[in-house]
Amino acid sequence: MADFSIENTIDGPVIGLDEVGRGPLAGPVVSCGVIYNSYKILDTTIPITDSKKLTSKQRKELFNFFKKLKKKNILEYFLGIATVEEIDQINILEATKLSMKRVIDKFNNPTASIIIDGNFKLDYKNTNERSIIGGDKVSLSIATASIIAKIHRDRLMNFLDNKYQQYGWNQNAGYGTKKHIDAIKENGPTKFHRKTFEPTKSLIKKKLNIS
Repeated sequence: MADFSIENTIDGPVIGLDEVGRGPLAGPVVSCGVIYNSYKILDTTIPITDSKKLTSKQRKELFNFFKKLKKKNILEYFLGIATVEEIDQINILEATKLSMKRVIDKFNNPTASIIIDGNFKLDYKNTNERSIIGGDKVSLSIATASIIAKIHRDRLMNFLDNKYQQYGWNQNAGYGTKKHIDAIKENGPTKFHRKTFEPTKSLIKKKLNIS
């Protein structure tokens, strides 16, 4: 169960960082950072945890809850995005780090420490940082970031689905479902598809007749 145990071991403000969208075939990677200004017990009946363990309805209800906390100055959050072009240019891990660095810059709080869901480090601006595998299951700051990032990325993919309905992004969020892959094979990739990800990469090579 996520709580503030990790945050309480760190002096000063703590930014919990998480990302959504490292695995999809299409769309950007979206990161979110969350600072809680109070570590009091949160009054919610829905568990604040890894966004993938929650239903769409639960995530939306929690997001509305987080917006209320933001208005009360109990928490603050920012989002950062790395584009499909950036993912293809520097690879998905580096693009994820870039999106997280953009989040940190938006806080403009050099005294803040960061805790990251994952097993990598940012090594950014001499910031005190800690990586936590499964962090979205133990830290409320990271879990909140996970949910907010998921909400925003899903909304973006739903918006893009209006123009590219054949790929089913409103249901698969850009992940490689059979329907999505079949649609890429039939219609070709869009400008929002990651050209360095399979099967798009091989399909492009085949089309260009490059071995």
